[in-house]
Amino acid sequence: MRSWMFALVILTAIALVLSACAKRQTSPETGSAPSAQLRIAVVPKGTAHSFWLTVKAGAEQAGREEGVQVLWKGPAEETDVEGQQRILEDFINQKVDAIVMAACDADGMVPIVKQAMDAGIPVITIDSGVNSDLPLSFVATDNVAAAEKAAEVLCELIGRKGKVGMIPFIKGAASSEQREQGFRQGIAKCEGVTLGPVLYSQSQVERAMQVTEDMLTANPDLAGIFAANEPGAVGAATVLEQRGLAGKVKLVAFDAAQPEIEALRRGTIQALIVQNPFKMGYEGVKLAVQAVRGDRASIPKRVDTGVTVVTKENIDSPEVQELLKERK
Repeated sequence: MRSWMFALVILTAIALVLSACAKRQTSPETGSAPSAQLRIAVVPKGTAHSFWLTVKAGAEQAGREEGVQVLWKGPAEETDVEGQQRILEDFINQKVDAIVMAACDADGMVPIVKQAMDAGIPVITIDSGVNSDLPLSFVATDNVAAAEKAAEVLCELIGRKGKVGMIPFIKGAASSEQREQGFRQGIAKCEGVTLGPVLYSQSQVERAMQVTEDMLTANPDLAGIFAANEPGAVGAATVLEQRGLAGKVKLVAFDAAQPEIEALRRGTIQALIVQNPFKMGYEGVKLAVQAVRGDRASIPKRVDTGVTVVTKENIDSPEVQELLKERK
């Protein structure tokens, strides 16, 4: 009897030790939270500007709500098409569950989107899409309509007469080309106003300063400028102030980085066309998770995240302050 009991105790101890070892061996694959989570790669066009930090905040908020891991990585510069391609290829090789991306180049990113979709990785585009129907959804501002609105605002600011210049950012980037298209369409509807110089900032403040200098030197009669993104706005505002032209040459710009808001309050910028980058990141991740979990049929092909025209008169309203507050 005693020998039987002793043997039972020994067998029980061995079983417990083996069970503990098994748990230690399997936990990295199955037991830990990170490996069980869905992995959603979010690849912006760049990481240098506050716009993208707000996109990141929205993506991470959606990730927390859905219990998924958000993997954020993008090129330092929005012009680095090859760098973005390498990042996306790496995520495809890692077999992430879905990709949310803003394309540096509308044509150049089509093959990599196809590669992801062929590998069974759903793709959602945000802010800047690709020239393809492959992505499941495009979550962004209606850039054409928003830039038309910018043209309408600038037209009124200069009294519906005179010459205006435009500073898009990168030729080939979908959002830049759409804003250029929309502004051209809007100015064409404003009789008495002509579109003069169109110079690209390459999404760099220093370059935007240079093209603004060139614009003003070649066109001393310029009545207004449209800057299509944050670096263009900051560069143009800096030059207008340096030349003593703040408030004289009217400036309408996209986005709402802190330097732009300060320039608006000083009267250097007259109106900001404010997007909702938080919503882009948030909705992009939400839709990606929906796709991975098998509900693709109800995913809308297009989600318009909207814009608000912000001026000195409405900047302190509760609605605008809620839109502008930093979500980092």
